[in-house]
Amino acid sequence: MSAFKRKRGGQAPLSKKAKKAKFVADGGESPDEIKQEKTDEITVPAPVSMGKWTNKERVLIFSSRGINFRTRHLMQDLRTIMPHAKADTKMDRKDKLFVINEVCEMKNCNKCLFFEAKKKQDLYMWIANSPHGPSAKFLVQNVHTLAELKMTGNCLKGSRPLLSFDPKFDKEPHYALLKELFTQTFATPRYHPKSQPFVDHVFTFTIAENRIWFRNYQIMEEDASLVEIGPRFVLNLIKIFQGSFGGPTLYENPGFQSPNMHRRGLRLAAAARVREKQMVKELQKMKRADAKEDVSGDITADVFLTPADEKPLHIQTEAPEPKVVKKNKHKAFKRQRLKVQKHETKY
Repeated sequence: MSAFKRKRGGQAPLSKKAKKAKFVADGGESPDEIKQEKTDEITVPAPVSMGKWTNKERVLIFSSRGINFRTRHLMQDLRTIMPHAKADTKMDRKDKLFVINEVCEMKNCNKCLFFEAKKKQDLYMWIANSPHGPSAKFLVQNVHTLAELKMTGNCLKGSRPLLSFDPKFDKEPHYALLKELFTQTFATPRYHPKSQPFVDHVFTFTIAENRIWFRNYQIMEEDASLVEIGPRFVLNLIKIFQGSFGGPTLYENPGFQSPNMHRRGLRLAAAARVREKQMVKELQKMKRADAKEDVSGDITADVFLTPADEKPLHIQTEAPEPKVVKKNKHKAFKRQRLKVQKHETKY
């Protein structure tokens, strides 16, 4: 508590020293025993933490420009279920990713969840330990938010979650690194000022089909069953870097296919199907043309035709006579004729 509050009469903070407890005897004991028990003091040990917030993990959650409404709702849901998260304005797409380290330093955050949108349809997520690394880049798929009707669970806002990891995270080194990164990022620190001292939901990280499936479940009080709260999404690992948002590559997923190549493959497959259908149509057309017989003409019509008599070939050896051209009399134009008619009628 600040000195200003103590000066105005606020309560003093709890001390870390051990307290001393005195035991007072009942009225039925003798005065000598009362004096002896008053002198006896038992030291009570101090609590383990005394409310001290020792784990100073803070996560910065923000995105680049160009994201859609589903990504915006996903970011808001993550900030809701992670009380140690902070928000910031959208970053311009022209800026380099190394600028995020400076933003984390200004926000006093040592972890970062950065959503990067490309072509207004592909969503990438960076999980980084700022400013020294490591960092991992994922392709986010199959996003479902808290507001969907299938998410029927509920939990206390600000409560601390349990983190459940698939056993495959301990078998391979890159998954073990991601497990530690997820633990430090998604786990709410104990005694965080905005957190509640309850554990009523579980974050599960499952590996299936070379992807990481994130789920959030509520723990029911009656029979300890699980009801999904949300959000849910699937992370497809691309690369793990040694530094924060860059640096040497520690691991690269060999089975990753970019969304551009996937869409290109779909277009080529569709074009191949269209070409195949066109070839089948042409072959069927050729077969029909070969099988069809020409019955439009009568085969026996040429039987009764007799050839014409051959005429002798005439070769002209003399020049043709010139044609006589008759010369027409001179005829006056219409304007002149009208003028003559007017003159005759006048006189």
